Amino acid sequence: MKRSFYYFLSAIVLLLTLDACKSAKKSLRRGDYDESVYRAVDKLKDNSRHTASVDILKEAYPLALQQHLDDIARFEKSVEPFHWEPVAEAYTSLNRLYDAVRSCPSCNRLLTARSFYDEEKEARQNAASDRYEEGERLLTQGGRENARRAFEHFERADGIVPNYRNVTAKLDEAYEQASFKIVVEQVSVNSRTYQLSNEYFQDRVSEFLQTNRRLNKFVRFYSPEEATDVKLRPDHVITLRFDDFVVGQTLVETKTETLISKDSVKVGEATVAGKKVPVYNKVTAKLNRNRKTVHSSGVLDMQIQDFGSRRMVYQEKFQGEYNWFCEWANFNGDERALTTEQKRMSNIRELLPPPPQQLFVEFSKPIYDRLTSKIRNYYARY
Repeated sequence: MKRSFYYFLSAIVLLLTLDACKSAKKSLRRGDYDESVYRAVDKLKDNSRHTASVDILKEAYPLALQQHLDDIARFEKSVEPFHWEPVAEAYTSLNRLYDAVRSCPSCNRLLTARSFYDEEKEARQNAASDRYEEGERLLTQGGRENARRAFEHFERADGIVPNYRNVTAKLDEAYEQASFKIVVEQVSVNSRTYQLSNEYFQDRVSEFLQTNRRLNKFVRFYSPEEATDVKLRPDHVITLRFDDFVVGQTLVETKTETLISKDSVKVGEATVAGKKVPVYNKVTAKLNRNRKTVHSSGVLDMQIQDFGSRRMVYQEKFQGEYNWFCEWANFNGDERALTTEQKRMSNIRELLPPPPQQLFVEFSKPIYDRLTSKIRNYYARY
């Protein structure tokens, strides 16, 4: 049994070895020299005497080296903008090959890999410089669209060489010019009947704006306090107001029905021939089913105003409602006329509805969902 298992494992290892070797050969044939090198190196790490991988590595590495050097020479002569980026990428590929070969002791004895760290660093500096200078040029031209393009170039420069020059400050400067700034005013509630608080709704709106401060890359939301602190001149001002609502509108409905027991039950006794005998008959009861519904609803008015012209650019009203209810019952007559469910209902007592503040919170929840969805969709195009 043990011998069979050993043969089975040996067969699997052999198959995997043959597959790896075939894959390396296939990569070599289709001109994917980097992949051939990596596969050969992986195999030689496990088996330094694997002849086929030795041959593949010796053939593939010089071909990969020359391929990248040819690409570099061609890109360096190019007049295309940002041509230093493919140069840097090619040097990066060469250094990855170098690292792979260096990580395999037997591979080091087969060939001498070349490193290009200094060349890669210089190419990255040149590539970052191209992006940085283009960003500065666009910033100098002015305008929101140019600032957005500049921001993208500064981001790219920072990705090529992290913290290149003062790119962080340039990113902040470009974003400040590129962003579309919106102040969202406090939600107002006007009620002569109730002292209602907008705290719950306001907190949820504020949380949404904080979490989605940039619904797209260049849209920024501010609270009135934040806008005042930085002396902001916004592009839009959003005003939110509950301008029509009812809280606690109560309706009580009662349905009365006469019930008759399904079967005859003992209702008393009678004397027959001097003996008392039970008397059976159907019994009745009058059941009152009660349902109290407390309706609350409201409308939130959203107005978007252009700050510079004071012109309203968009308005929409969002409706929400919430119905709280309770059901209970009472009866007169014989309990035995009631079903189990009717008895259960008769044991329930009328409940007090939630306070007005809680009802206000409940009907505002669907309004919040509709409002935030609209804000997200509306500013997605800015």
